[in-house]
Amino acid sequence: MRNIMSMFLLTLLPAAGSGCAGAGEPAAATPEVYMFSEITPENLVKIYEALGREATGRVAVKISTGEPGGHNFLQPALIGDFVKLVNGTIVECNTAYGGGRAATADHLKAAEEHGFTAIAPVDIMDADGDTALPVRGGRHLKEDFVGSHFLDYDFTVILSHFKGHLMGGFGGAIKNMSIGIASSDGKAWIHSAGKTKDQKEVWDNLPPQDDFLESMAEAASAVADHCGDKILYINVANRLSVDCDCDSNPEEPKMGDIGILASLDPVALDRACTDLVRSSDDPGKVHLIERIDSRHGMHTLDRAEELGMGSQTYKLIKLD
Repeated sequence: MRNIMSMFLLTLLPAAGSGCAGAGEPAAATPEVYMFSEITPENLVKIYEALGREATGRVAVKISTGEPGGHNFLQPALIGDFVKLVNGTIVECNTAYGGGRAATADHLKAAEEHGFTAIAPVDIMDADGDTALPVRGGRHLKEDFVGSHFLDYDFTVILSHFKGHLMGGFGGAIKNMSIGIASSDGKAWIHSAGKTKDQKEVWDNLPPQDDFLESMAEAASAVADHCGDKILYINVANRLSVDCDCDSNPEEPKMGDIGILASLDPVALDRACTDLVRSSDDPGKVHLIERIDSRHGMHTLDRAEELGMGSQTYKLIKLD
């Protein structure tokens, strides 16, 4: 486990696997992570504008619509102005664990009940099956199975609720673009580290934890490769429960909100969020840190960095 890095400028030495320049090539610029401490609809729009990358064409806004019974998901009142600004469609895929979002009709009902259909169209991207994206340099996955409708979009916004997660340790940009964009069968594929797409079989035959984490990173890299520069990443670090929005009865948060963060580098973004948890003065942080570390959560970022998705070295730019 690396030591916690400085909040404003992490080490300038290039990390292994972070897409370092070769001999005679200019060094890659340190990725920037923007931050507002105050979580408001206005600041969500402002942080998008600060990134300097315009979402154009048919825009997919990938969020978690939240399992029925849960309440920590990003609220429509918070994200609505931003989604409308980019003329976005809220996109999701069905779950692989049962619950209230395993079938398209039920998932759309949950999205409506949670208020999302009132702010934008909602597309369950695997309603008509899935399609395979190649995984470059995969250790466990050679393909990532995503909702077939994903190919209909020109630009993707990964708008994530940063929080803990029962299996992954934490959920941020990389989980949202891997498990989140995967079809229901594709979710089983990632959870099994490429062994099965059978949603009934996978939960009785889970792989070693690090294989699962590495598979999440590999699936995310397939999405990043597909999108190229037609993607951006925003994390909202509020309602910091140790449990995911996929939990119908999540534990109440023990620490306070952190803010809105955004970057063009998903590895830097997720790393910044975890660093801010660790450096917080809030004593309640111990619960979330325990959840992250007990699940080896940081290993997902190590593998993503190794795949060239981004860097755990970053510059944090505070906007308020």
